[in-house]
Amino acid sequence: MSKKINIGIVGGAGYTAGELIRILLNHPNAVIKYVQSGSNNGQQVASVHRDLLGDTELVFSDIDPQQVDLLFLCSGHGKSVEYLAKNIVPETVKVIDLSHDFRLKRDGNPFVYGLPELNRKAIQSSDRVANPGCFATGIQLAILPLAAAGLLKDDVHIHAITGSTGAGQEPTKTSHFSWRDNNLSVYKAFEHQHLGEIGESLKQAQPNFSHAVHFIPVRGNHTRGIFATSYTRFDGTLADACQLYFDYYRTHPFVHLTDENPDMKQVVNTNKCLLYLEKHGDQLMIISCIDNLIKGASGQAVQNMNLMFDIDEKAGLNLKAVAF
Repeated sequence: MSKKINIGIVGGAGYTAGELIRILLNHPNAVIKYVQSGSNNGQQVASVHRDLLGDTELVFSDIDPQQVDLLFLCSGHGKSVEYLAKNIVPETVKVIDLSHDFRLKRDGNPFVYGLPELNRKAIQSSDRVANPGCFATGIQLAILPLAAAGLLKDDVHIHAITGSTGAGQEPTKTSHFSWRDNNLSVYKAFEHQHLGEIGESLKQAQPNFSHAVHFIPVRGNHTRGIFATSYTRFDGTLADACQLYFDYYRTHPFVHLTDENPDMKQVVNTNKCLLYLEKHGDQLMIISCIDNLIKGASGQAVQNMNLMFDIDEKAGLNLKAVAF
């Protein structure tokens, strides 16, 4: 009999929680015991996440941390710290936080940064994991092989576009349909909050890295998916770079190097990251594309769960891309 994991989900009404529930309902080891939402208590989960109609009879309710093996924290930034301060979570209960609250290193932070392609062994032995940000995931996967080889020798430049779901479910001036449709805009140029975790990971992989990471985020007119283009100086050939990336990701099941320029629909609805390389003069260009809600959030959280509970890393994550 396969190992069963009893799960509670805090902040169950948002986009990431909806994706998480959908994945876990089809996971061979997962049993969702509780889904909590302060504004929807007593309502059926499928009345909020309407794609789940016919798939579950779960009702939003309070969570008894004594009755679960794992808590997913899916509330907004700042809410995870608040929840853990107000609720007694036994040390035997593992926690995966999908907010920004525990991603950055600081004294007293017990959470391991949950990028499996960087910290797989640490995740496997941890009871507390901070899931990376969506932009941070796509960007780090694009440049980590260079850092791990000590080959980031200049500034890194990144232009990346994200779908509206990256802004959360609550409508804002720049996320509601009439503003977002047929529209593009730059925001938080050079100062996006994900730069902190990107910088920490690069320093972990290449301790002597001291150059700037220049990041231009763009709001796209699509609902989901991140398409990031990065470039930096690289002294080797394209073949050298491809071999470097292939070797780095050889044992990581969700990152794939492609020799054809990719498009975003190849990854939407999957836990995949596709990487494509080109060499232009002394610059190496890396295209990286992920689904911001899956590899950039809920799918990666399930991948971390699999590692923490010593089950198949791909369990529950063989998902079909939308493709067209």
